[in-house]
Amino acid sequence: MKTVSFADFLRVVALACTASALLHGSTAIDLSGTWRFAADPLDHGAKATREQWRFPDSITLPGHVAAQGFGEKPSFDTKWTGDGWKYPDLFKEWQSPENFKMPFFLQPPLRYEGPAWFQREIDIPEDWKGKHGVLHLERVHWHSRVWVDGKLIGDANSLGCPHEFNLGELSPGKHELTLRIDNRIGDINPGPLSHSVTDHTQGNWNGVVGKIELRPEATRSITELRIEPSFSNKSVRLQVETNEDGPAKITARVRYLGPLRDVFETAPATARFTGRRGEIVISIDCDPRPWNEFTPHLYQAEVLLESSAGSVTRRATFGFRDPGIVSGRLAINGQPIFLRGTLECCIFPLTGHPPTDVDSWRRIIRICKAHGLNHIRFHSWCPPEAAFTAADELGFYYQVEASTWPNQGAELGSGRPLDAWVEAETDRMIRAYGNHPSFLMMASGNEPAGGNHAKWLQDYVARWKKADSRRFWTTSANWTVMPGSDFHNPGEPRIQAWGQGLGSLINSQAPRTNFDWSEFVARHRGVPIVSHEIGQWCVYPNFDEIRKYKGWLKPKNFEIFRETARRNGLLGQAKEMLEASGKLQALCYKHDIEAALRTPGFGGYQLLDLRDFPGQGTALVGVLDPFWDEKGYVTPEQYASFSGPIVPLARLPQLVLTTADTVEGDYLLSHFGPVDLRQLTPTWVLRHGETTIARGHLPVCDVAAGDLHLLGKVSIPLASVPAPAKVTLTLGAEDQGFANEWNLFVFPADPEVDIGSGITVTRSLDEAIGVLDGGGTVLWNPRPSEIADDPSRPLVAGFSSIFWNTAWTEWQPPHTLGILCDPGHPALGKFPSDSHSDWQWWEIQKDARPFILTKHQNLKPIVQVIDDWVTNRKLGYVFEARVGTGRLIACGADITENLETRPVARQLRNSLIHYLKQAPMVEPESLSKDDLLKLAARIPK
Repeated sequence: MKTVSFADFLRVVALACTASALLHGSTAIDLSGTWRFAADPLDHGAKATREQWRFPDSITLPGHVAAQGFGEKPSFDTKWTGDGWKYPDLFKEWQSPENFKMPFFLQPPLRYEGPAWFQREIDIPEDWKGKHGVLHLERVHWHSRVWVDGKLIGDANSLGCPHEFNLGELSPGKHELTLRIDNRIGDINPGPLSHSVTDHTQGNWNGVVGKIELRPEATRSITELRIEPSFSNKSVRLQVETNEDGPAKITARVRYLGPLRDVFETAPATARFTGRRGEIVISIDCDPRPWNEFTPHLYQAEVLLESSAGSVTRRATFGFRDPGIVSGRLAINGQPIFLRGTLECCIFPLTGHPPTDVDSWRRIIRICKAHGLNHIRFHSWCPPEAAFTAADELGFYYQVEASTWPNQGAELGSGRPLDAWVEAETDRMIRAYGNHPSFLMMASGNEPAGGNHAKWLQDYVARWKKADSRRFWTTSANWTVMPGSDFHNPGEPRIQAWGQGLGSLINSQAPRTNFDWSEFVARHRGVPIVSHEIGQWCVYPNFDEIRKYKGWLKPKNFEIFRETARRNGLLGQAKEMLEASGKLQALCYKHDIEAALRTPGFGGYQLLDLRDFPGQGTALVGVLDPFWDEKGYVTPEQYASFSGPIVPLARLPQLVLTTADTVEGDYLLSHFGPVDLRQLTPTWVLRHGETTIARGHLPVCDVAAGDLHLLGKVSIPLASVPAPAKVTLTLGAEDQGFANEWNLFVFPADPEVDIGSGITVTRSLDEAIGVLDGGGTVLWNPRPSEIADDPSRPLVAGFSSIFWNTAWTEWQPPHTLGILCDPGHPALGKFPSDSHSDWQWWEIQKDARPFILTKHQNLKPIVQVIDDWVTNRKLGYVFEARVGTGRLIACGADITENLETRPVARQLRNSLIHYLKQAPMVEPESLSKDDLLKLAARIPK
């Protein structure tokens, strides 16, 4: 018996699994290539007769109009789809026509908005007699109208599904096919920020970018093959809808699309019907193989329709996956799942539109799975057929939306045309993609507006739950937690919400991991919670990324940020700032994700985002760039250790401790892997560098898949830790491939604070200047209110990274991206630190204010603060300088007050004093007294 490699198997599946594939006696005509073209931005063609039509240019389809040289160069006055230049006073030098650069999203070289006309001849072969020609246009953007020989055939306006036009029976020979596409938002307004249309992501392009072909079809044909598999009942219900009434017979069978050595096929089943609908139920005489993220087994249904018009065969793939709710969680085939997802916001810089080939989507899914994720939410858009095919093959879940973000002037439930369009678009999506097992969840869109939107959406969900039980339904993403949905997709809980600023959990509460979202879950008991858009943690730009934009959209925003960094003396540190801010970003995501995993009965989370979102102000929220490539500061394996299907978790009341403390906490295991774990031996290790301080294990246990488990408690005294020190707690299991770790910071319980002679520690600038005038040594620790701010753009720092971005959150704090330091600097010799923020810096950064050092480009802070890329100021918490003949260290964080209860501040103070006593200045730079007065917001005399 011939064996087949997995790669060969996937190729066989890809060929056989083209969902909704039509088999014809004749071959479809490929219409890709050169078309005659006419730009019509002023919409004159709508009033013209066929005799007046003129097509002076040519264009290639698939493709979009602006990418082939048609359109206008963008400018400050461009009316973008979605917000344009949000702050007119910002970046004025890049607003001129000759030097226009958009700071808030990627910029196309040209932009075309309005109707566009396309025309070509089609040649109908002799063997199409008695058949209809069906024009198939994949990925049209977005209103289309079609004529044949000047006769209007019809209109289509789907944003997520192919546009198909039945051209009727065409005589053999040549015919003129004319297509008009309009990308303007008209009466149907899905919302100008919807990722299906907005310039902030893919761009509001005009054209057709997928498959374009003319298909021969029998006069009586199958308009929908609906497959309803039942894993529990071992059956498949096949419903066939045809375009005409009358007697007909359907014959159907089901086969398993596994490796060739394991072919399964049912016997044919037959049913007769009169009318437009027929149905067959096929029983499976063995246990069906389940479809899920671990076992993506695919089956194929084949249906033969026979009527007086002839015969038509249709095939479609499916998987056995019964959706359900088990113990308050979403479940597949009775097994609870935990959704670990990211958004896909239609960000494709090279083309400006989503790919329609399967390989591109396989790559995206494999990257997501490598980072521990199992699903994507398509934010306010619907992906093409290829995306579903790839996800079916690889075992991946989708939340798909009806291409709307009905806000910013758009509304649902107000009687506008959008209401009927969403209903029609949902029907189109279910017909086009409903058999795909990866199509697991459905929502109307994102964050709706409208005085009656809640009632409208409840009715929408009720209708569609009844019409299609093959997936989970919810009203919309965010803002609409209400009865009736299969799951809720709310904007909370998370460790930082929109508008919270420094009042968020991560910025206002000392580092710990013993919290979860149980209270929120309890308020919505019985309905799974899948949290919406958690994370949104930013990182400094990677300017090396600029050279990767070799396609359609250009990073003019990055060019602005790079130039301001250069002017402010920061460009030479850009890579270091990327690395340091990236480490903090990963820490913030870990904190967010683990809170969700620690919550009993929680349904899952959706990140914003695994990769950067280059629009809406430039939101650099990804550990990956917009091309799905790594940035270099966290590997997929490291990310998956806290986001994968099996994750050890620790409930720790403190992450910063002293030698008088004991690490005490629960060892939990979030286990949503493929099988139960038998005879598991949970282990723990506490290390200081390469030295093991303590290790142990918990009792052997069995752990069932599909739940969060308490495995026991860990208790580790810290008296033997050589404080101050960073130690690492690792939780794992013997002979298993999973582990997770946390950095803990241990400080002396009762350190001596000995300033000694010759050093003045003061909060008073006047006292500091007096000592410096005499050639003395000073540790100046002003109160934050005594440090100068930036009057043009006030500066508020915190522990966490920037949330989303400052420009699109009305400058929500914090405005900084963590610290950057040299851990080998002798001033930090007695303070444990890496080059980036970690939990020990939380106490230091709370309520601290950085010094603004932009005018002192040669001064290198001991502890630098990474600023927002919009302002690119040089900032520092701690710096050293020569002032006259005196020596100064300035610290903008409080290392003076309440030191008896603040071991971290106490240790940083001791480390700085020890440096002043024991070591010469590392990089002496000079400041004047006037400089100090300006740093303290005091006008020099």
